[in-house]
Amino acid sequence: MLVLMLVTDIEKNMSIYIRPETPADIPHITAMTQAAFLTEVHSSHTEQFIINALRKAGALSLSLVVEQEGEVVGHIAASPVQIVERGGNWYGLAPLSVRPDKQQQGIGGLLVQQLLQELKTLGADGCVVLGDPNYYGRFGFKAQDGLYYPGVPAEYMQILAFDGQVVTGEVAYHPAFNATE
Repeated sequence: MLVLMLVTDIEKNMSIYIRPETPADIPHITAMTQAAFLTEVHSSHTEQFIINALRKAGALSLSLVVEQEGEVVGHIAASPVQIVERGGNWYGLAPLSVRPDKQQQGIGGLLVQQLLQELKTLGADGCVVLGDPNYYGRFGFKAQDGLYYPGVPAEYMQILAFDGQVVTGEVAYHPAFNATE
């Protein structure tokens, strides 16, 4: 079982833990995800439903939380995706959420780094993300000619191939991404 302790403030001796979700975390993940995406312009505002639908379908491959002082303050999920006409063992990072009062403190970045490490351990070929290129680019994600998701500007569909391969095709997420409740 993954447990990672990181000291975030030496003066206050405050640590955070990144660990797999437990059943007790589910209501906290749901509420935090809803709050984190509440004011996001480029959000469907269904992210909390997507996580629950992925979990119910058995398609939530990784679900990691950040715990700080006994409270869940961050969450990240990964589920299998298909890159049409490509095959392979690919995952989609989605969603990533941090409790609004804990944003801009590096928690999201720690979650992304840990998720990518876990995916490598699982033998993944790589990971895709539909998100802000300025944010995800610092982890190695980049848009790639010929890789697309219908209806989305190309620069927002990004990929990180763990072996550096060039991958093209349409990205298809699990049907749970259509969840609305």
